[in-house]
Amino acid sequence: MLLREWVQDKRAETRAAATIRQKLKAKAVVEREPPPRIVALVERYLPRRVGISLTVLLLIGSCGLGIVKGGHLQDFITAVSDARNAMANSAGFRITSVVINGRKQLSQDEILAIGGVSGRSSLLFLDADDVRDKLKANPWIADATVLKLYPGQLMIEITERKAFALWQEAGRLSVIADDGAVLEPYVSRRFLTLPLVVGKGAETQARDFLALLARYPQVNSVTKAAIYVGERRWNLRLKDGLDVRLPEQDVGNALAALSKLDKDDRLFSKDIVAVDMRLPDRLVVQLSDDAAKAREDLFKDKKKKKADPV
Repeated sequence: MLLREWVQDKRAETRAAATIRQKLKAKAVVEREPPPRIVALVERYLPRRVGISLTVLLLIGSCGLGIVKGGHLQDFITAVSDARNAMANSAGFRITSVVINGRKQLSQDEILAIGGVSGRSSLLFLDADDVRDKLKANPWIADATVLKLYPGQLMIEITERKAFALWQEAGRLSVIADDGAVLEPYVSRRFLTLPLVVGKGAETQARDFLALLARYPQVNSVTKAAIYVGERRWNLRLKDGLDVRLPEQDVGNALAALSKLDKDDRLFSKDIVAVDMRLPDRLVVQLSDDAAKAREDLFKDKKKKKADPV
């Protein structure tokens, strides 16, 4: 009897303890209010872990904004480009051979620098169209072709413009092509023998005028500079300082007449400082100061002799 009572007491205590625990658990649970409708829809249809993805994107965007605001965008792009080129070079796409055809004025290093090709560039990630556009943007290069020959050869073929003349405008001297494009804003010694044209607009008109002048070697050989005046007509400055003022129209006829005068009468050897050919019916010659004084004295002597009786 005692054992049975003891077992019953233990069962009663166990049931009481379980009842107490259930009551405590019920009190600890806080009822959750149902979420708003939009939140429920998002939780139901949005893919799992999208929150993590959005957080990562937000961090990347913040880093990108910091790079742009801090002025490090170009450095970042360069670093990414160098990294991918390094991987491509390690994989066997390093540029090991460069062939450049058609160059005369530009060196190989200058052409590669213009095209943006460096020792870190890989053939795999080299943009041939971009290299070609950079080359054609240089005034010396009229056209360019860029070929990538895998795994490691780069071939570039260029067509260079030719130095045609020197152009002086507002005190600045430049080398120009025959289409007027400025090839160099300075003059190397190798270009000093080129013909010189001076004045605003002279660079675009020089090709036609110099071709016309070349037909008259008697004049062309003694010409130091061709000066474009008022963007409408030309003057010639000869090597001895003589100025020849050409007409706006019929320039060829004026050059032909000038050439004949020098051939027949040695016009360029006379003591004169200017020849004005702008008037269609006459040639005006300006004497030097010494020649003018001598001529004046000669007239005075003649006049005096006429006044004195024999």
